[in-house]
Amino acid sequence: ALPHLLACIRLIPSAMKTHIDCLKLQRDGCRLLLEILSQALEHNLDVQSSLDDTMISSLLETVRKYSENEELLSLLCTLLMMISSSEVAAEKLRKAGAIPELLMSMRKFLHNEQICFSCCGALWSLVVSENSIDKALLQSAIGASSAVLQEHLQNGTVAEAAGSALWALSLQGHFTDNEYESTTALLLDALRMNLERPVLVKNACQALANLLRLSEISAFRFVTDSKGNGIKLIKDAYYFHSDDPEVVESICALINEMVQYDDIVLDMVSLKMKEMLSEIKSRFPSS
Repeated sequence: ALPHLLACIRLIPSAMKTHIDCLKLQRDGCRLLLEILSQALEHNLDVQSSLDDTMISSLLETVRKYSENEELLSLLCTLLMMISSSEVAAEKLRKAGAIPELLMSMRKFLHNEQICFSCCGALWSLVVSENSIDKALLQSAIGASSAVLQEHLQNGTVAEAAGSALWALSLQGHFTDNEYESTTALLLDALRMNLERPVLVKNACQALANLLRLSEISAFRFVTDSKGNGIKLIKDAYYFHSDDPEVVESICALINEMVQYDDIVLDMVSLKMKEMLSEIKSRFPSS
């Protein structure tokens, strides 16, 4: 029965497109697609060819028509996140105008954990390796992703997704001076509240590294934040995840940017960062 899954993946979006005015069919179609795609991925089926223009246009048309329907939008955003993990589908989604729809959904349903999680996950896939996205759209995405992180700081799963979106956006730049400062403070808050989550720590450190590389304002806020010095926080993050090479690597990427600033180096010395760096060097000699 597995080969028939691929045929269903193609047929369902066509039916949804034909009967766009039938809410029940849209809802049932989304649920079926989620179930079928999950099964296909679970059995390692190649679904690339099924993620075609018809599917993309059908899903986005439904998003636009039912943008006020929170339940349906939750299903749609989950689908968009799932298919955006394919490079081919991500390109099609970008060209079809998916990013503005994701941002609108995030803003409209900021309280909805599933919508925010899915939209941030999809946004990461659409932004992380693309260099031709409109500057105004990227700036809009910074605001929406920051709002999600602020709203869901205590929800580690959503905060991870928002952190990954901000990491991807930090690779692109286009932050205003105010955004450099506010985003740095927000990422520090996310670290403080979710220090036990390795994925969030990794994403936040990578994003902070990019922000410090781009802006002295971020560097200043990093060491003068009213809730505590960022250097102390990074030391805590290291000792919490010292056995996780990926997290340690992201911490080192951040430290590499920290040492570009003389004032931060002085703080690093006073907070005995040298001992930690020596430990990292001895524990991870190959990297």
